[in-house]
Amino acid sequence: MGFTKIQAAAHAVPERIMTNDDLSLIMETSDEWIRSRTGIRQRHIVSENETTSDLATEVAKKLLEKSGFTAESVDFIIIATMTAESVMPSSAAKVQSNIGAINAFAYDLTAACSGFVFALSQADKLIGSGAYHRGIVIGAESMSKVLDWSDRSTAVLFGDGAGGVLLDDSGESPLVLSEKLQTDGSRAEKLTCSPMSQDFLKMDGRAIFDFAVRDVPKNIVEVVGDNEVDYFLLHQANERILDKMAKKLGQPREKFLQNLQNYGNTSAASIPLLLSEMMENGTVYQGQSLLITGFGGGLTWGSMLLHI
Repeated sequence: MGFTKIQAAAHAVPERIMTNDDLSLIMETSDEWIRSRTGIRQRHIVSENETTSDLATEVAKKLLEKSGFTAESVDFIIIATMTAESVMPSSAAKVQSNIGAINAFAYDLTAACSGFVFALSQADKLIGSGAYHRGIVIGAESMSKVLDWSDRSTAVLFGDGAGGVLLDDSGESPLVLSEKLQTDGSRAEKLTCSPMSQDFLKMDGRAIFDFAVRDVPKNIVEVVGDNEVDYFLLHQANERILDKMAKKLGQPREKFLQNLQNYGNTSAASIPLLLSEMMENGTVYQGQSLLITGFGGGLTWGSMLLHI
């Protein structure tokens, strides 16, 4: 039995692009206003008939194609999402059926923007148990379906997309060097969303910004310790947050990879989408040390130091 290894990464986004200028046609905002406050220039939006499980299925198929593994060889599928189109069946069950992973158990995990980090942690433990050898972990969101498009404070921030990894037990050394996952339910009302009761996403923007730049860096420092980090792949919420994080941690800003300008905040999809893009363009490759950090609703936050 070996250690957990990332065999492939992949991502998928809807074809439809909504620019800041497009948003200015439906609400009182502008490209300059959005870019100066968030760094976001555009986002991808699902069509009326496109679902979270559709995006996740596309990622799963790409992962199998890239890795060369069969769907039948997959032992488990975990989908991190807060925008599943149904509670039952889960998005993961739909993906399992769509790709023909007949031997895999599958479930959704809900931890908002921290979802992929929480899910990857679980997957690493499943493989580490020796009982399971191969799994798929995907973050997938259709955030556009839970937004109040008349609320400028939230609608300009989010986008839709999916990203994920295929893991197996062929690693020669540990994938996860250290980790820490956290939740503070006492601050839950600062960021809420209840689609089942038609309650759109609501956010206390100032409180969430302060949480991100005060609590999350402490978590990162504890996880990193004295280790060198090649790149920081943080949840892609806001360019200003990434700027503040770099300063707080005393790290060069260029170590904090970013693609939020093209996708907006895609919640649980943001980290794997970023990882996939950066692996595709050669920025991130095997042998590097990466720090991944998610933070968001719950409130939840967590970091993992990976050696890929």
